[in-house]
Amino acid sequence: MERRKFLTGAALGAGATALATPSLAQSGKTLTIVSTWPRDFPGIGMSAQRLAARIAQLSDGALNVEYFASGERVGAFDVFDEVASGNAQAYIGAEYYFTGKHPAFAYFTSVPFGMTNPEWNAWIKFGGGQELWDELSGEFGLKAFTAGATGTQAGGWFNKEIESPDDFKGLKMRIPGMGGQVISKLGGSTVSVPGSQIYENLVSGAIDATEWVGPFNDYFMKFYEAAKFYYTAGMHEPGGGLGFSMNRAWYDGLSDWEKAVIEAACMEENAAAYEENIAKNGEYLAKLVDEQGVEVRNFNEDVWDAFGEAAEEVFEETRDHSPLAAKVNDSFQEKLREMGTMNANFEVGYVNQRNRVLGLV
Repeated sequence: MERRKFLTGAALGAGATALATPSLAQSGKTLTIVSTWPRDFPGIGMSAQRLAARIAQLSDGALNVEYFASGERVGAFDVFDEVASGNAQAYIGAEYYFTGKHPAFAYFTSVPFGMTNPEWNAWIKFGGGQELWDELSGEFGLKAFTAGATGTQAGGWFNKEIESPDDFKGLKMRIPGMGGQVISKLGGSTVSVPGSQIYENLVSGAIDATEWVGPFNDYFMKFYEAAKFYYTAGMHEPGGGLGFSMNRAWYDGLSDWEKAVIEAACMEENAAAYEENIAKNGEYLAKLVDEQGVEVRNFNEDVWDAFGEAAEEVFEETRDHSPLAAKVNDSFQEKLREMGTMNANFEVGYVNQRNRVLGLV
């Protein structure tokens, strides 16, 4: 699939996709979904469409599902207001896009030096995270579930090598959420633009660097045409959890069975999206290197240490925002340390020794 095709398909196509059987949908409830992702975009875009289709399928016509990709009904960053106002019933996207509404939304996607996807899911489902998400979203008339995941994201694409923290001074980078705040503290200039606009900004020189997702998604964006240095293991988004957020009044009007259908579909896609990225990233990293000559780099320890110091400042500023922000941060950090200690000794300990024995990089 060509990058131009899936980025402009929304403007050329008919727009919404109706996913329920018409004869059944006439007597059902309408579920209009707006997404932050382009239509047919490999990875996260296809995941969103798959989730919408699965809700329609499981509801057996009880929910008349209509799906609008980014730009087909509203812009990527406008989906929050579209759903909170009741103009649509749900959005699929990354909650950290909406830290302007409340900084604690970042914790329900990913934060610097935060949880991996398995850890994040554990916090959400069994560590009190869902209850905090409900409290936060409830302030805006919303109800959210986990609905996708990317795995640990790449550090990003740069038009120069990053050899010290000073290399971020004056750098213009597309990076949202708290990760963007970290880069700003290192002297960078950060912007947050929808995925469909990143390529043009990178090619034109309006930005010098960008993060997006990982090799599977990034390959199709063709960022390698403008930036050859690709950094692995970004500090900014170690989890990349995605959400399905509904208008709370609409959700409360559903039957228990309809609510269960939506939650089950979200849980299913939450696992599938993560597994797809894990399965595809290695394949597409090889394509980037072998087919496009991309130069893969790792941030050195001086850079990582600077990231860490800046992140600590960002967390303190976030806590100072409000009691709810502090409560979310403290719950997140406490659970991270519990699970991090366990994982360091078991999961990471095993993987490191496995890789050593098998000669893996």
